[in-house]
Amino acid sequence: MTDQDARLERLLARHRDATVVEALPGRPALVRRDQILVAARDVPAVEDAVRRWHDARHDGPGVARLLLRAGANVDVCDLSARLAGDAPHRRLAVAPNHLVHGQPMWWSGPAGAPRPAPAFDAPAADGAARRTVTVAVLDTGLSSHPWYSATPWYAEQRAEVTEVLDADLDHTLDAQAGHGTFIAGVLLRRAPSARIRAKRVIGGDGVGDEFGVLHALAWLAGWGRADVVNLSFGCHTYDDRPSPLVSRAIAALGRRTVVVACAGNHASDRPFWPAALKNVIAVAALDGDERAAFSDYGWWVDACAPGVDVHSCFVRFDGPRPRVGGTDPDDFTGYAYWSGTSFATPAVAGAIAGLAAAEDLPAPAAADRLLDPATHPTHPDLGVPVI
Repeated sequence: MTDQDARLERLLARHRDATVVEALPGRPALVRRDQILVAARDVPAVEDAVRRWHDARHDGPGVARLLLRAGANVDVCDLSARLAGDAPHRRLAVAPNHLVHGQPMWWSGPAGAPRPAPAFDAPAADGAARRTVTVAVLDTGLSSHPWYSATPWYAEQRAEVTEVLDADLDHTLDAQAGHGTFIAGVLLRRAPSARIRAKRVIGGDGVGDEFGVLHALAWLAGWGRADVVNLSFGCHTYDDRPSPLVSRAIAALGRRTVVVACAGNHASDRPFWPAALKNVIAVAALDGDERAAFSDYGWWVDACAPGVDVHSCFVRFDGPRPRVGGTDPDDFTGYAYWSGTSFATPAVAGAIAGLAAAEDLPAPAAADRLLDPATHPTHPDLGVPVI
């Protein structure tokens, strides 16, 4: 069994309502079985169309999750396609409930997990910052760390966002536990004066779904104070088109908010969502001056940043593995090395936030200045490098 197969087997064992679909040959996606998501305004029409199989409904902000009877064996991809229609502008906003996942690890890599790293000094807040910039991090949450534990912005949210490190109680750090904390450190290295607002949307195994993402985006739109949003997760969709519900939810954040998302770790040019949306900055990973072997690429990628052996703050956790050659491979003391487009993304988000703070710019203006291909060199299929 390959690493890819083993990861998928573990995911399906942990998420028993998940299944692999392949509506397009060679282009798999993961969805929640017997679930479809529907825009609130389209619920009456969709409920009427699926009344033979309809089992229950869960309402969220602007969206409903319809549960279909398991025994009916409904193909949620085919059903969504028929309800939405084949026109470029879909008739009804309906989609399967795709799983989303963080991007240190997935089907084609990288194979590495986080590695313990030595401590290093917290980035010093720039006294020359001309305004406060807020970066929203929708991820695994945020654990206490000396870099920010004394800040007012962390005190405001500490109890609600603390990461769950070992959800399955196997005494081993979950595969992507610490993901959000690591991302916060990368952000602060680029924008030390930034305020971070965390929201948990994926678990310590790195997995969530679009229904949870839609809840978080609606909360963020209502809150209305994020200059930059970091999304270090995503998915492939069954039809390689963006979910109309996620597209609308990101658009609802407004033009004063910049959304930055990871391009994915599949070494592929297949669009990865939501990064591939036109109003989202998609970030690939560099290894030195070249594309990291695992990084996605393509016409839809806007920027790239270092994504191999990134050094950042992390959680504290001592796992059961024995010392090897005088080194404990799973004794984390608050710092780690990790690789993935997940960690190139906050480098770009942080650079935008740092420039906006230093020059009192709206975040979109800072992003335009930093990533303008007319004034910066570009890498083919990787966009503008942010080093």
